[in-house]
Amino acid sequence: MNRKRNFNAGPAALPLPALERAREELLDFAKSGMSVMEHSHRGKEYEAVHDEAIALLRELLGVPESYDVLLVQGGASQLFAQVPMNLVEKGQTAEYVVSGAWGEKALSEGKAAAAMLGGAARVACTTAVGEGKDKKYLRVPLPSEVKASPDAAYLHVTSNETIHGVQYEVDPSRPFPATGKVPLVADMSSDFLWRKFDVSRFGLVYAGAQKNIGPSGVVVLLVSKELVAKGRKDIPKIFQLRTPAENKSLYNTPPTFGIYMVRNVLAWLKGTGGLAAMEAQNRKKAARLYGVVDRNASFYRCPVEKESRSVMNVVFRLPSEQYEERFIAESKKRDMVGLKGHRSVGGIRASTYNAVQPEWVEELAAFMEEFAQRG
Repeated sequence: MNRKRNFNAGPAALPLPALERAREELLDFAKSGMSVMEHSHRGKEYEAVHDEAIALLRELLGVPESYDVLLVQGGASQLFAQVPMNLVEKGQTAEYVVSGAWGEKALSEGKAAAAMLGGAARVACTTAVGEGKDKKYLRVPLPSEVKASPDAAYLHVTSNETIHGVQYEVDPSRPFPATGKVPLVADMSSDFLWRKFDVSRFGLVYAGAQKNIGPSGVVVLLVSKELVAKGRKDIPKIFQLRTPAENKSLYNTPPTFGIYMVRNVLAWLKGTGGLAAMEAQNRKKAARLYGVVDRNASFYRCPVEKESRSVMNVVFRLPSEQYEERFIAESKKRDMVGLKGHRSVGGIRASTYNAVQPEWVEELAAFMEEFAQRG
């Protein structure tokens, strides 16, 4: 089979060994005579997979024992509302740093959910330039631009803006905000597991699986047990974070096949050398593409400030939309898919997640150089 060079932003490329393992085990999992999809989530066969996925997350990221590792449904978009439902008390305000479209959506849902329960949500800082259709996001904020109110329920950030190609802590000058005693909450959906990070800096991290972790339908949460305990109890049980925390993420039927695939991806990641090796590879992939853009500055243009350029989503423009259409059409003929930029911003976007092979990136870079020379 000739597999495509998959640069989709999500659902995204999955590691071939993880898929091959699923193929081999699909009909007969663990010599049980059944697919893992057919097993009860209360049975020992599935529970072993569930436990292994959580253990691998703890191991790869060095998650402290004072944090819960949760596997839930609903997508990160549900967490936009679920986080304030749990963490904003009556009369409190949650604060948001907005550096792209997903930060905007998190803020919008935060406002609705907090207001419903007697709280509020507001912008602590935004890096937006322009208004309306001309609005752009070109960077994450400088540390001096973000000041969390000492009485805020939390400060929310989006670690990597998939649409705009803007990411925190790619460069040391653009760190995550320092929040003191205010919990830092991060949507890491599109850059979770690209490298190791200090979990203890955050009160809560959540990430939809369909970028770097596995297939769609699963969300990973790393959350301080202290925050879980403080969470509101006057919301439906299914939305309380303590519910999955107290039930090992097995309160109701979880997306068992999705979690099985997450397990496969995590096992592959560990086998390739873990997160240190993956970070080194990811930085090389992104540097290769940005290098082509910068060397051909009269033809390609990356709108993002260099200190904030995403390692996961490399965005760039060509001289005209007609050139961009040609670029996408020709790349498809070379089995490269997923390079069209998001409809809201246009341009080109190459998502270089963990499972995107360096060889694919080299092929894309060579094509970019050739295309620029042809003009």
